[in-house]
Amino acid sequence: MSANLDDIRNQQRETWDKFSAGWKKWDSLVLGWLAPFGDAMLRRANLSSGFSVLDIAAGTGEPGLTAAAAIPDGQVVVTDLSENMLTAAAENAARRGLKNFKTQLCDAGALPFADASFDAVLCRFGFMFFPDIAAAAREMARVAKPGARVCAAVWSVPAKNPWATTVMGTIARHVEMPPPPGSPGLFRCAADGMMAETFREAGLLDVAEEEVSAMMVHDAPERYWDFMTEIAAPVVAGLSRADTATREKIRREVLELALQSVSDGKVHLRSTATVITGTR
Repeated sequence: MSANLDDIRNQQRETWDKFSAGWKKWDSLVLGWLAPFGDAMLRRANLSSGFSVLDIAAGTGEPGLTAAAAIPDGQVVVTDLSENMLTAAAENAARRGLKNFKTQLCDAGALPFADASFDAVLCRFGFMFFPDIAAAAREMARVAKPGARVCAAVWSVPAKNPWATTVMGTIARHVEMPPPPGSPGLFRCAADGMMAETFREAGLLDVAEEEVSAMMVHDAPERYWDFMTEIAAPVVAGLSRADTATREKIRREVLELALQSVSDGKVHLRSTATVITGTR
C-alpha cells in the first residue's frame, strides 16, 4: 500500500472526526435530505426477511438505520473510518430502539469480514472519499454472497448539484484551490459510466444505473451558509484560504445566490446522484 494512499486515508479520518460534531448537529436535516438516495438503494438491494446487510462509510448511520428498521429479524453492520461518526450512528440506533444494528470501525479498502458474508452491501456517498476506488469495489464484491446486490450512490455532475456549487463555485471564483487529479472530492465519481465500469471490473454482474434527485431545503439563505460551513470540509478548506474581507464577500454572494432559489419562503437547492447496482 502506497504511502500516498495512507496519507489520504489518515487525512480522511482526521477530517471526519473533526466534522462529526457538525454532522450530529445537522443530522435530522441531512437524514431527510439524503433519504431519497438511500431509499432508491434499499429498493434495488431487494432486502428480505433475515438478511445480513453491510453499509459502508455510513457516517451517522444511514441508510443502514432504515435497513435495520425494515428487517427487524435481520442484521445490519455499518462501517466508517471515523469513530466519532460511528458513535453518532450508534446513538441514532439506540434512540430508534434498533437491536439489530452494529458498528465497525474499518477502512473500506480492507474490510474485516469473511468472503460471502452479506446478503446486501450498501455505500451511499462514500466512494468519492476512498483513496482507492477500485479496491473498495473489489472488497464490497468479495464480502457479498453469491446473488447479493451491491448498491452505491455517487454525486452526479456539478451542473445538477446546485446544493454544492452555490457555495463551492463562489469560493472557486475568489480562491485558487486546484485539487490534485483523482483526489477525494464531491464530484470525483461523476463521470458518465465510471462507477458502472468500476463495478464490472470488480466482478459484479447485471450492473445498472439510475438517476435520483432530491431537494435540499433550508429555512433561509443564512441557514444554508451555516450548514455548509459546518459539515462540508471542502467549503471550510476553501474559506481558510481567504482573508477576512474575501470571506465576507464570498458569504454575501452565496446568500444572494441562495436567495434566488427561494420558493414558498424556503431555499430549495437540487441535488442529483447516480445509484449504481451490481449482482455478485
